[in-house]
Amino acid sequence: MTAHDHSSIVLTRNQKLVLDVVSGAKLPQSAYDILDKLRGDGFKAPLQVYRALDKLLAHGLVHRLESLSAFIACQHPHGEGRAATVFMICDECGTVSEQTDTCISGDLRKLAKTDGFSVKQANIEVRGVCRKH
Repeated sequence: MTAHDHSSIVLTRNQKLVLDVVSGAKLPQSAYDILDKLRGDGFKAPLQVYRALDKLLAHGLVHRLESLSAFIACQHPHGEGRAATVFMICDECGTVSEQTDTCISGDLRKLAKTDGFSVKQANIEVRGVCRKH
């Protein structure tokens, strides 16, 4: 499934199928990419994919990359109080690396505190070029 254990989560058939597509992909997948791959499994409309993705996001099994309007499988366990996940997105080959860093998380909490803001979640997307290029 993913790099961490979510065996206690019960998924519907559609959620499992969507997760399998996202987990098996080498690159981030848009909802329409997922729909195209699941048409043979009875998926007919983007809404079916989005419903499944919403639940997978809520369970922390996938992440949405805002800048790409695409989804990737979660690669790291995230505990309560997690503030930041950093996605390194290669503009050349499209690969995405998921990282977490306690220093960045702490800095975000400190910065937010100066404005009286409480951070629940932060996803940082860094665009650049990976070591292969």
